[in-house]
Amino acid sequence: MNDSAPLLLGENPSGLTATELSQSSSNAIREVFAEAASANTMRSYATALRYWAAWHEGRYGVPISMPVQVAAVLQFVVDHLVRLSGESLAWELPPRLDKLLVEAKLKQRLGPLKLSTIVHRVAVLSSAHQLLKLANPCESSDVRQLLAKARRAAHKRGERPSKKTAITATELTAMVDTCGDDLVGMRDRALLYFAFASGGRRRSETAGATVENLTPIPGGYLYRLDIGKTIQDGPRVGGAPDKPLLGAPADAIRSWIDAAQVREGSLFRQLINGRVGSGLSPKSVATIIQSRAKAAGLVGDFGGHSLRSGFVTEGARQGIALPAIMAMTDHRSVVSVIGYYQAGSAETNPAARMLENSRSIGEADEVA
Repeated sequence: MNDSAPLLLGENPSGLTATELSQSSSNAIREVFAEAASANTMRSYATALRYWAAWHEGRYGVPISMPVQVAAVLQFVVDHLVRLSGESLAWELPPRLDKLLVEAKLKQRLGPLKLSTIVHRVAVLSSAHQLLKLANPCESSDVRQLLAKARRAAHKRGERPSKKTAITATELTAMVDTCGDDLVGMRDRALLYFAFASGGRRRSETAGATVENLTPIPGGYLYRLDIGKTIQDGPRVGGAPDKPLLGAPADAIRSWIDAAQVREGSLFRQLINGRVGSGLSPKSVATIIQSRAKAAGLVGDFGGHSLRSGFVTEGARQGIALPAIMAMTDHRSVVSVIGYYQAGSAETNPAARMLENSRSIGEADEVA
C-alpha cells in the first residue's frame, strides 16, 4: 500500500491522507514544537499526532478536528487496549483499519498497543488541547477513570512496566574491561564512563555531548549539560548544569580526545575504517552499550537507559543521599527517581531490620 493512500473505511471527502494532518493538528504540532527543546520529544509528539489523525479518519471517515470529542478519545483507548473478554484477550480496533495503519508504517505491528503507548498518545493529545486553550477531552472523568481501570486490570494480569537492566559499578567495570586500546575501545571506554559518571546521561544526551562543553579542572573536567529532557521540562530541583568528571572517567575522556584528535563538535564519533567521522546517533550509543554488555557476558535487557538507572541504583547502594543523586541526574521530582533509589537500597534499608533491632534492644534491657 502506498503511504499516501487514505486510511478510510468509507469515502474520503476531505482528501486527507495518512501522512497529512488537519490544519488544527498542524497548528497543535507547531505549538508543541515551540515548547519543546528536545528533538526526541518533537519526533515523539509528531508521531503521536500523525497516528491520531490517521486513526480518526480511518475510524470515522472524517478528518480529526480540535477539540476532539470525549467519545472519540474513549473509542481510541478501547480500540487499542487489550482486555480480558471471557477466557481470551480482546480489543476493538477493526482488523482492516489495523492492517492499513501497519501498512502505512504508522503502527509497528497488528494488535493492541502497550498501555504505556496508549497513555502517552492520550497525553500528547491532551497537551495539544492545552496549548490551543481548548476544552480538553483527555481530562474528562470518563477518560481518566478508563485509564485508571486499565492500569489496575493490567496489574491484575501480572503486567509490569518493562525497565532496562541497571548497569551499576560492577557491570560498568566489566564492560569497560572489554574495551581495548584501539580507537574503538578508547571511544567506548570514554563513552561508558561519561554516560555513567556525569549522572547517568540518557543516550540522546550522550550522543549530543560536545567538546566545547568540557572544561578542564584539576583532576578532571566539568561538563556543562545544556540539552536533555529534564532541562526542557523545567527548572532543576537542586541540580546544576555542570557535572564533574573525575578520576578514571576523566582519564578515559582525555585519552580518547587526544587519540582521535577531536577538538570541536561532537565528543563521541563514528569510526569508519579507522577514521574518525561524524557524531554518534542516540541509537548508536544504545548499540555500543548493548554490545559491550554482551562482550562482558552480562545477562539482562540492556539499553541506553541502563546507565541512568544504574547510576541511581549504585548511589542508593552506597548510601548516597537522594538530593545528591538528583543533583547529578537532574530529576525534577522525587517520585520519578525513587523507584530506582528503592531498588538499589532495598537490601540495606534499615527499616527491614526493625525486628532484629527490637530483639537487640530487648536483650539489652534484660541485661540491664
